[in-house]
Amino acid sequence: MADTAEGGVMRRGRNETEEERADRMWQELIQEVRVAQMGVQILFGFLLTVVFTEKYDDLSGTDQTIYLVTVVLGACATGALIGPVSLHRLVSGRRVKPQAVQLASRLTLLGLVLLLATTTSSLLLILRVATHNGFVPYLVAGVVAWYLLCWFVLPLWTRHRYTSR
Repeated sequence: MADTAEGGVMRRGRNETEEERADRMWQELIQEVRVAQMGVQILFGFLLTVVFTEKYDDLSGTDQTIYLVTVVLGACATGALIGPVSLHRLVSGRRVKPQAVQLASRLTLLGLVLLLATTTSSLLLILRVATHNGFVPYLVAGVVAWYLLCWFVLPLWTRHRYTSR
């Protein structure tokens, strides 16, 4: 990392213009979104097929409600994670890339939260149907804790630990 003086203040980081930084950040964000989009689209696709199976009619009212909530969460996650692509396409060439990157980043974070909720409710439904056992909520809570650790706690800890103030 290079230290540069701007107005008497030392700044660490790359020597790039705001536009160059926005371009770089956009490329990084779009790669991240591609990974998340693939997962949410596959999960959502499978969710959409469940209602057409014979087993769906055998689900309890609670399990059908969990299923419906899961499908809506999956649809919302899909929308949030595809949103940055539409945003980029509609504002491309309008000289608002720094603002678009910021908004796309927020949409991506929202999409990840919705993906967490979708995955959690999917797991809850699957384990309820597969096991009918009282340990299911504990198992789901453990998986959610794992996701929270991997997706949010470790990245936030890293940002706090290694970002200069």
